[in-house]
Amino acid sequence: MMRTAAIDCGTNSIRLLIADIEDGVLTDVVRLMRVVRLGEGVDATGRLSEAALGRTFAAAEEYAALIEQHGAPPVRFVATSASRDAENRKVFVDGIRARLGVEPEVVSGDEEARLSFDGAVSVLATADDETVLVIDLGGGSTEFVAGTTEGLIAARSTDMGCVRYTERFLQDDPPSPAQIEAMTAEVGRLMDEAAAEVPLERITKIVGVAGSVTTVTAHALHLPGYDPDRIHGAELTTDAISAAASDLLHLSRDARAALPYMHPGRVDVIGAGALIWMSIVERVTAVTSGRVATAIASEHDILDGIALSLAERDG
Repeated sequence: MMRTAAIDCGTNSIRLLIADIEDGVLTDVVRLMRVVRLGEGVDATGRLSEAALGRTFAAAEEYAALIEQHGAPPVRFVATSASRDAENRKVFVDGIRARLGVEPEVVSGDEEARLSFDGAVSVLATADDETVLVIDLGGGSTEFVAGTTEGLIAARSTDMGCVRYTERFLQDDPPSPAQIEAMTAEVGRLMDEAAAEVPLERITKIVGVAGSVTTVTAHALHLPGYDPDRIHGAELTTDAISAAASDLLHLSRDARAALPYMHPGRVDVIGAGALIWMSIVERVTAVTSGRVATAIASEHDILDGIALSLAERDG
């Protein structure tokens, strides 16, 4: 058995997983998320703000203490869209190194996609003849990854995410029809780009990961609170996903905040995330002529992929 510590630092949140891994099976020791909004304003300014860096460094200090407390296992720190895009990412890299003693990896979109796929499929029963599409819907980017039990077929990272598109398109509360129309058109354009590389017509199963997907799922299931056990593996029809996503998109901020499963750090950005998720699921249903008319939510994602990659590297 090997213990590893994985950190995923995205545009909206920074997450820690300390896990024991034996024979490829991962058992959680600690799994935490802090919403730090590292990518706040990056789409407009091209820089990480002082406030966002401060929030992220505070979370890193908390995680460093927990890693030490649980035996100081090997750590892999993966940073994604916001830090890829920022002019001043060296400040971020230096600050993380000083607090965690590890070099943060600002990974490419392709590496992010591979890790997301590995994490999502590690806990799903997948037949040999299935072609799975994993959608990792983050704050600054969305990854489209197709693969089988044999490995990846194709991947595309797109610059659309719930934080980036809230800031770019959905300024009103609730967003206006014109804002929704403009965002829908841009999501469609980027899905066209993804479809040119990822064979959506060959897909037999869709799996969505990350907070936007799991929150839409919780809304569709009318949960009394956020329940990972109910959400993980939940398979919903395209119609159910579209109805829940559209509802979240059109609710006011106060109404979203009052939902019992809504994380406070997701209230402002869930409308954009819901619209992206709905659009992707509807596209796959259309291009497969209704053969794929459901999607599965997974609580296991890039964080699990990072932990498993450490075990492969150091095991």
